[in-house]
Amino acid sequence: MSGVTIAGKRLLLVAACALVDADGRVLLAQRPEGKQLAGLWEFPGGKVEPGETPEQCIIRELHEEIGIETDIPCLAPLTFASHSYDDFHLLMPLFVCRRFRGIAQPREGQALKWVRPKQMRDYPMPPADAPLIPFLIDLL
Repeated sequence: MSGVTIAGKRLLLVAACALVDADGRVLLAQRPEGKQLAGLWEFPGGKVEPGETPEQCIIRELHEEIGIETDIPCLAPLTFASHSYDDFHLLMPLFVCRRFRGIAQPREGQALKWVRPKQMRDYPMPPADAPLIPFLIDLL
């Protein structure tokens, strides 16, 4: 999506995943110090690289960030966020994943927490992530 702009801002495509455990909790990751929006809690995921689908991005990011393995058929699209930040416009599909292998472990200095959707508002989130909470409350 390089070169694409919306209202004069660069368009950034990021894929995110609501990883759901057997107890119906969703994994949140806290952005580490030194990163933009440090300290805020978000859904695992990241920037979609050139030539990569959002699903491939989720699989790569879950492995790199938290050591979790999953497959494309295990990713169900739920909703998306479209949010304009100061210097870019974010488009972020949110997938739900209930089938995965491994135990989530922080690999990039971030904190991880399994949270029930109704408690997610207790965790400060980036402006693009917070509006996604009601979809998870309805689903879970």
